[in-house]
Amino acid sequence: MTTTLRPSGPLHESTEGAKSRDYDVCVNSRPVGRIRLATHADFGPRFAEIRDLRIDAPDRRRGRATVAALAAEEVARGWGCAEIAAVVPVTAPGGLALAAALGYVERGRGMTKALPPAPPELPRGVRARAMTAEEFTAWAEHSRQSYARDWTERGVPEAQARAKATADYESLLAGGAATPGSRLSVLVHDGAVVGTLWLATVDGDIFVYDVEVGTGHRGHGHGRSLMLLAERQSIEAGKDRIGLHVFAGNTPALRLYESLGYEATEYALYKRLL
Repeated sequence: MTTTLRPSGPLHESTEGAKSRDYDVCVNSRPVGRIRLATHADFGPRFAEIRDLRIDAPDRRRGRATVAALAAEEVARGWGCAEIAAVVPVTAPGGLALAAALGYVERGRGMTKALPPAPPELPRGVRARAMTAEEFTAWAEHSRQSYARDWTERGVPEAQARAKATADYESLLAGGAATPGSRLSVLVHDGAVVGTLWLATVDGDIFVYDVEVGTGHRGHGHGRSLMLLAERQSIEAGKDRIGLHVFAGNTPALRLYESLGYEATEYALYKRLL
């Protein structure tokens, strides 16, 4: 039996070069699933992403998804893409195993934690206050550059990484330090600012967008204090769950989040095509 992709809709293409198309996964012309392929919304037409891949239950465990994913790679190469990406939820272990077998590697993961009923206490001698407008200016530039660097260190070309960082910060912090839905704080220990926290509510969910302990203050538990602060502020905002994203390779942060009870919800994976 031959597994192929058959277009189930037209090729959508923008004037900027963005493309997307839906396909049926077929076995001898019989549809057994579907796949959606598109160029990446953030990184542009040289980057593709599989946005959906489903095989109907009777045809699973027969290699259909593997052939469909490989066929999608060929389509992406035909579009001139140098990379293909996918986001796989932890509830799809088969999808994670398939991606690993095909050579995809992790770029980062989403994590979440159910919040306790009562806000946790900060350690003695530690307090938090709102970030001032002056502090925001310096922090925003530093944080944006650090965010772009995180992407470049994980395979994204510098131009695309900088463009994504600029677009994300302009969108999420359009109102500066007073942006509705965002809460920017500094952590103070013995009178010195030792770290910063950016917490934001998007579409009703609350996320840690940026957390950083200042150089010279690391290794003293301030990262944990900042995360406890994030929990306190989330509970004060009436939330019962908090989320975040951690880049692959940031082992100290991952260990901290896991020790605090965060669990992975999805994995962002990618593979070089050229």
